[in-house]
Amino acid sequence: MQSSLTAEDTEQSADVNPRPSAAFTSANSAVQNEGMNPLDFEVIASEGQARAATLTTRRGVIETPVFMPVGTLGTVKGIRFEELESPELDARIILGNTYHLWLRPGIETIKACGGLHNFTGWNRAMLTDSGGFQVWSLGALRKISEEGTEFRSHIDGSLRFLSPEISMEVQAALGGEIAMAFDECAPGEATREEAQQSMELTLRWGQRSKAAFDRYRTARASEWVPGSVDRDASNPLAGASGSVPDSQALFGIIQGSSHLDLRRESLQRTVEIGFDGYAIGGLSVGEEKGVMMEVIEDIAPRMPARKPRYLMGVGTPEDLIEAVARGVDMFDCVLPTRNGRTGQAFTSRGKLNIKNARYAVDQKPLDENCACSVCRRHTRAFIRHLYQSGEMLASMLLTHHNLAFFLDTMKRVRQAIRSGQFAKFRREFTEQLNSGLES
Repeated sequence: MQSSLTAEDTEQSADVNPRPSAAFTSANSAVQNEGMNPLDFEVIASEGQARAATLTTRRGVIETPVFMPVGTLGTVKGIRFEELESPELDARIILGNTYHLWLRPGIETIKACGGLHNFTGWNRAMLTDSGGFQVWSLGALRKISEEGTEFRSHIDGSLRFLSPEISMEVQAALGGEIAMAFDECAPGEATREEAQQSMELTLRWGQRSKAAFDRYRTARASEWVPGSVDRDASNPLAGASGSVPDSQALFGIIQGSSHLDLRRESLQRTVEIGFDGYAIGGLSVGEEKGVMMEVIEDIAPRMPARKPRYLMGVGTPEDLIEAVARGVDMFDCVLPTRNGRTGQAFTSRGKLNIKNARYAVDQKPLDENCACSVCRRHTRAFIRHLYQSGEMLASMLLTHHNLAFFLDTMKRVRQAIRSGQFAKFRREFTEQLNSGLES
């Protein structure tokens, strides 16, 4: 069933300078033989396991730890790119969803428009997921086999098939700076046997993803002329012209559910395949919060220190802080935008439900400690009025504030790590968050 896409088929260590492992060196050599690394990752400060770094792509420099807003259909719901690019938010990288964009508008359309960046008008960095999680979440609508996943489109019910090779083809066409290997996600309550089967399949799909992706990367690198000006060098955030070839990076995904021995095995074997970065997948899918943190604490410090570490689909502001403390560099989650559309604001004192009648005449901003444009201008009473009236501006204002809160939190995290004050920041942030909203 593995075939090329057609128009008919188309429509997620404390030691910053360790000695690289043999697998790590081998993987890097393969990329260097093609030209240059598609990413440059440099840790500039650390405190405990927490680390601040720079991630350089062909479209600019991203400071980590970083939160990446989710742009499922080529747009971050409820907010314009101009706002995301503004100094207030300054989002350096967003996500695109392979599954959804493949189904609609389709890869042929996006290719005809010059790739996802050109199609959407977003000129900063982009990470595309593999589509594996979205297909897994279809439940009874999908059938998983060694070859890939057969499923019914949620749009029109048509029968579709997604494999590692097709996912890599789609992601290469989308043209994001970072692509993800195709994986299979086990549910949070998976037995050890179920988790092991899922992990083994993810590893085999990871090898196939790498082989397929390398064919695209080699082809693109062969067309690049060292020292040439990258076509996106006009981007004001771009780094040194010609320093990174016009190629994409590929991240591998670690699975194993809540079973630490499987997680460790998955990590070791995924590193042996050799990727440009590594992600912890299969968390926040139904397991207890304590289990999630136990997995992160055990696995994140074991991940290659000279590669970016990405925690997929997580999470709340407190989740981000705790994962940073355990060595994670990159995050994405739909919570700031999804919760904004349902009337919830994230604040320095916890979540605020704007639908609550107590805010009907409340003249305070959403968060008195927030300096975003929404909090500087609008009151809780006004935003509640908009929400209760069904005005779309309510969702837009809440989304803007939530993204500002998440992005500013990560900015403060980076500053705290660089100044050696992360432990203090973590304690004070958590205490204030748990203090609750004022009466």
